[in-house]
Amino acid sequence: MNKNYIYLTLLLIVLAGGLFLLPEKENYQHMDPEDLMWSIVQPTRYVSTDQVAKRIIEGDPTLELIDVRTIDEFEEFSLQGAINIPIDSIMVPEYQDYLGIEDMSAVFYSDDDIKADQAWVLAKRLGYDHIYVMKGGLNCWIRTIIKPERPASTAAASEFELYSFRRGASMYFTGAEIAIPDDEGKQKVQVARKKKTVVAEGGC
Repeated sequence: MNKNYIYLTLLLIVLAGGLFLLPEKENYQHMDPEDLMWSIVQPTRYVSTDQVAKRIIEGDPTLELIDVRTIDEFEEFSLQGAINIPIDSIMVPEYQDYLGIEDMSAVFYSDDDIKADQAWVLAKRLGYDHIYVMKGGLNCWIRTIIKPERPASTAAASEFELYSFRRGASMYFTGAEIAIPDDEGKQKVQVARKKKTVVAEGGC
């Protein structure tokens, strides 16, 4: 049997038990389990770190980043503009106001995919749309955006284009300096990171 299906089945079993503990709320629009299973196996529920970085840099107002790690982990490091809703608080009514906002796409992330996947399944099971998971989480973010590796000299041009974007994104998010040549030689340009906007504090 495909390992992905085994993983998804176990994930659903664990989450199914948790759904019985959800608070009663009349306006919950529970998704049919069969439809939920179909949605889970669709790769379109994931967005890449490159897509997220591009939308942050461009100031996309429809992007809503939701960090589902603990408050301590969030305060130590988080993505620019993200809000903190710990996985164990995602069903708290006050936080559900951040889900299902018209014309917004909510992107869950954690250190890897596990907690973000759990948050996605819970939100999807309750009928929320326009929700996604940042594939690979912050581990992938560090590897691809903050510390991208230069492709081999034999790599395709598209790989070098992606590397160029990632280098620029790394400079944007870390505030690093880059030497830009001009007519008179080289000058240093400071690429400043924007200040993080805190929308929701704490997560409890």
